[in-house]
Amino acid sequence: MSDAGHGEGEAGVISGTDLPPLREVIARHGLDARKALGQHFLLDLNLTRRIARAAGDLTEGTVIEVGPGPGGLTRALLEQGARVTAIEKDARCLAALADLGAAFPGCLTVVEGDALDQDVGALGVGPRRVVANLPYNVSTPLLVGWLRQAHAFDTLVLMFQKEVADRLWARPGGRGYSRLAVLTQWLCEVKPLFDVHPRAFTPPPKVNSAVVRLTPRARPLMDVPFAAVERVTATLFGQRRKMVRAPLKALGDPAAICAACAIDPALRAEQLPVEAFLRVARWVTEGGES
Repeated sequence: MSDAGHGEGEAGVISGTDLPPLREVIARHGLDARKALGQHFLLDLNLTRRIARAAGDLTEGTVIEVGPGPGGLTRALLEQGARVTAIEKDARCLAALADLGAAFPGCLTVVEGDALDQDVGALGVGPRRVVANLPYNVSTPLLVGWLRQAHAFDTLVLMFQKEVADRLWARPGGRGYSRLAVLTQWLCEVKPLFDVHPRAFTPPPKVNSAVVRLTPRARPLMDVPFAAVERVTATLFGQRRKMVRAPLKALGDPAAICAACAIDPALRAEQLPVEAFLRVARWVTEGGES
């Protein structure tokens, strides 16, 4: 891979010292962060490098980034030897990313468009890793879409609002245990990495953020259709404060479901382990009433 005139750092990491400071990039290209796009630019290069390192060896396959903005995290990924495919909806950022691509020839591909419309699991070559500071306003639908094709990814290292990040690894009975927890833990091993203070961003958000690493399981906890798990979790968490015997009526005979799936009908959705939702999804799929 060409180093575009940059010196080699330790362990083959490319130095980006010739690149201008990110604040200068933002000023030059008029990149004021826009609330409508959920933009909060990450400018701390020590932090972006820490995120890049959390994804492991990036020298093979493709790293997919969503919402690179002025390219702070992108720069760190490229320094680690990654070949990056960056999806950017904001056309204002394209010139800044083009400058970055010129500094790392052949290593950065920019896709202009909405990440929600992209088949991310088909971008580049494997192994694929998604590493991104996700736009807050679309982080959950993006994640759910990627979970649908979790097998396509080696690792996902993602930054969310801390409240959302905490839901991913929440346990039954705990604060934040939700549909998102069930879907994520069914398909991935979840490891919270570190929190990020609002001051790390421009402009600072009003909430803390957190970085999480998701590692897709070689096999899901149970082989059931994604749509069935979505339906079951939506049904039960839609009435999360009621004993499950009530919302289960929408899926069939509550007594039959509870008996077949080893569920205490007096429990609430937020008390059920992930496997209980999967058993109900299998019951609905394989011969239970629907």
